[in-house]
Amino acid sequence: MIWRCSTGAELFSLMALWEWIALSLHCWVLAVAAGSDQHATSPFDWLLSDKGPFHRSPEYTDFVDRSRQGFSTRYKIYREFGRWKVNNLAVERKNFLGSPLPLAPEFFRNIRLLGRRPTLQQITENLIKKYGTHFLLSATLGGEESLTIFVDKRKLSKRSETSDPSINSTTVTLETLHQLAASYFIDRDSTLRRLHHIQIASTAIKVTETRTGPLGCSNYDNLDSVSSVLVQSPENKIQLQGSFLLHPNPSFYLCQGLQLILPEYLQERFVQAALSYIACNSEGEFICKGNDCWCQCGPKFPECNCPYMDIQAMEESLLRISETWNAYNSDFEDSDEFKFFMKRLPMNYFLNTSAIMHLWTMDSNFQHRYEQLETSMKQLFLKAQKIVHKLFSLSKRCHKQPLISLPRQRSSTYWLNRIQSFLYCNENGLLGSFSEETHSCTCPNDQVACLGSLPCIVGDGSACLTCAPDNRTRCGTCNTGYMLSQGVCKPEVADSTENYIGFETDLQDLEMKYLLQKTDRRIEVHAIFISNDMRLNSWFDPSWRKRMLLTLKSNKYKSSLVHMILGLSLQICLTKNSTLEPVLAVYVNPFGGSHSESWFMPVNENSFPDWERTKLDLPLQCYNWTLTLGNKWKTFFETVHIYLRSRIKSNGPNGNESIYYEPLEFIDPSRNLGYMKINNIQVFGYSMHFDPEAIRDLIMQLDYPYTQGSQDSALLQLLEIRDRVNKLSPPGQRRLDLFSCLLRHRLKLSTSEVVRIQSALQAYNAKLPNTVDYDTTKLCS
Repeated sequence: MIWRCSTGAELFSLMALWEWIALSLHCWVLAVAAGSDQHATSPFDWLLSDKGPFHRSPEYTDFVDRSRQGFSTRYKIYREFGRWKVNNLAVERKNFLGSPLPLAPEFFRNIRLLGRRPTLQQITENLIKKYGTHFLLSATLGGEESLTIFVDKRKLSKRSETSDPSINSTTVTLETLHQLAASYFIDRDSTLRRLHHIQIASTAIKVTETRTGPLGCSNYDNLDSVSSVLVQSPENKIQLQGSFLLHPNPSFYLCQGLQLILPEYLQERFVQAALSYIACNSEGEFICKGNDCWCQCGPKFPECNCPYMDIQAMEESLLRISETWNAYNSDFEDSDEFKFFMKRLPMNYFLNTSAIMHLWTMDSNFQHRYEQLETSMKQLFLKAQKIVHKLFSLSKRCHKQPLISLPRQRSSTYWLNRIQSFLYCNENGLLGSFSEETHSCTCPNDQVACLGSLPCIVGDGSACLTCAPDNRTRCGTCNTGYMLSQGVCKPEVADSTENYIGFETDLQDLEMKYLLQKTDRRIEVHAIFISNDMRLNSWFDPSWRKRMLLTLKSNKYKSSLVHMILGLSLQICLTKNSTLEPVLAVYVNPFGGSHSESWFMPVNENSFPDWERTKLDLPLQCYNWTLTLGNKWKTFFETVHIYLRSRIKSNGPNGNESIYYEPLEFIDPSRNLGYMKINNIQVFGYSMHFDPEAIRDLIMQLDYPYTQGSQDSALLQLLEIRDRVNKLSPPGQRRLDLFSCLLRHRLKLSTSEVVRIQSALQAYNAKLPNTVDYDTTKLCS
C-alpha cells in the first residue's frame, strides 16, 4: 500500500516537542498503520498500541486477528485503477480576496460555543467527535483488485495429507506461495484452486480475494462513467461533503490537521485535545516532558497508559514461542539423523563428552541437522527478544508488570550431556540426567531405577586398553607399563608415595620465613576457633580461672586432605598499666582422636623455636605472639590446643631482674589485676593430598596378593609412608608413632588391624639388607 501525506502546514510557536507532535498529527495514525505490519518498536508504541480510530478499522482488526492466530507473514498482490483527482474547493478559496471559508453554519456555531478557553473535553465532544481530526485536501479516485495470503511459517513445513501429488510437504514453501501469488493475474482460476487446496490440506495459509470498485459496477472496463470511490475503502464509499472525516485506510490522498482552519486561539488547545483523543483515547491528557510522552490518566481510567490487550497478546506470543521451542527440540531428538547417530555410538566402553564430540564432527548428516536446529533457534530467539523489548516498552507505565518467561538456549554441551543421559541413564523406561563429573544419574522423582551399568573408561596411562567382554564395567586389558588387578589397571612399578599422601611444598625456606613474618594469608590454614572459657575480641578477667583452653580445629570432614603446621600467631591485648603477662602452652593433635592423643610442643627447649613478641601501634598494650616452626620443625596437625595462663611480672629485690608470681597465690583475690583480650588466632601451614582408599588397597595386598610381586611392592610403599610420617614427629629422644595415629583415625582401622600391620612391616623390614629399625613412642590408643 502507498501512504502519502502533505506536511507543508506551518503550525504555531509551541515548544519544540509539541511542534514535532503537532506536525506528526497530519499522518500519525497512518504511519503507525504502515509500521504495524513489521512489528517495529518506537518510543510511542505504548501510546498507539490499541487506541485511536485506526485500530478500529476493519482491515487492521482483521490483520491483528490473523497475527494472533499465528499468521506471521502476509503476501499481497494487487492492481489499482485510478482516474480522477478531486480537490477540496473550500480550502482553495481560503485566501481568495480575503473571503471567509465556505464552511457549514453548524461548524461555526460549535466553534463559538466553545468560547475563548475551552477545556480539552469540550473540544473533543464538540469538534473532534463530530468532525474528526483531519480534513481532506485531495484524493485520487478509482478501484482495486487484490489477493492476500496470510502464512503461518510454523505449520508450513508440516507434512500434510493431500491427494494432489503436485502439492506436498516438500513443495509447499514460501517460494511456492510467492510463485502462485505472482501468477494470480495471469491464471486466476487455476491459482485460486491450488491455493484453496493448500489451505484445506495444511491450515498453514489463509487466502483472501478482494475486489473493490465503483458502486453498481460489476467490471472495470469503463471507469470514466461511474460514480467515484476512494481506492482501498472497505465501505466502497466516502463522504467528501463533510470534509472533516478521518478515513483509516485510503490509498492515494493528501491530508491536513483540522487546526489549520480554526481560529488562532483554538489551535494549540485543539492539537492537545486531538493528541489526547488519538493517543489516550480520551481517557487522559497527553503530556510530554524531558523527551518522553505519556497520558495523564483521568480518575475514571487509572490504567489508560497500559494496553492490556496488546500485552496479553504478546505474552501469548511468548508462550507460543516456548511451545515452538520445545517442538523444535523434540523434532531434533525424533529426527532420523539423531536416531542414526545414537545407533552408531560404541557401547563397549565409556564415552565422555570429548569422545562424543569427536564422533559428532565425523557425522556430516547429524552435524547438518544440528546446524538447522541452531538456525531455527536463533530466529526464534531474535523474535522473542523483539517481543520482550516491545513488552518492556508498552508496560513501563503499568502498575502490574507482564509475565516474561523465555526458554534457556541449549548449546552443544547440553546435547552432549543429553546423549550421555540416553546412553547411561535410560533404564526401565525412565530417562534421567547424567553427570560426567560424578559418574552418576539423577533420576525422575529421586529414584535410582534409571541408572544403567557404566562401561569402563578406555584411554592412556592407568585407563583400560579394552573393557572385559563378559563384564564391560571392568577392564579387560591394560596399557603398556600397567597390570590388571581386581578389574582395574595398576602400575607394574611401585607408585611414588606422593600418590597416597603428600609431604612437601613448593616453598623454599627463605620464602616460607618471609611469608610467616608477614603473616601472609596465602599460607593460612582455615581452622575453627572453639573455647568455653572466652570469646575472641571480648575482654575477660584472666584471673578467674587458673588455666583457659583455646582450640583451633581444621576441617576434618575433608577426608582427601591432611594439614601441615608451619607456625602460630596470636594477637593479645592488655589494659593499660596491667602487670599481667600471658603464658601459652601448645598441644598438637596430628590426625584426630581424643585430647589425650595430642603431644606437647617443647617451646624454647633443645633448640626448638620460642615465641616472638611484637608491639603493635595501638592505644592498648597489644602484642603479636608468633611461633615460627618453618620447614625444620613442621608437623602434621588436625587440632591445636592452646592453654592460656597468666602471671604477674614484678621487679626483683635488686631491681635488675624480673620475678613472676601466680595471680591468686600472692595477691589478694579481690584486687583487680586488669583485663585481657585476644583479637585473633591464626594457624599457618598448607594442606596436602591424601588418598585413604589407595592406602587401604595397599593394606589389602598384604593378605591377598593379586599378582606376583605386588605384596612386596605394597610393603615397601607402606614402609616408606611410615618412615616419612614418623619423621615429622616432634623432637625428643624417641620419635612418636604418628603412623599408627594415621591408620587409627584417618583410615578408621581397629586397634587389632593397626597392630597386625605394624607387625607385618616390622617383620618385612627385618628381612631387608642393611636396615636399622627404630623404636617409637606410642601416642594413639
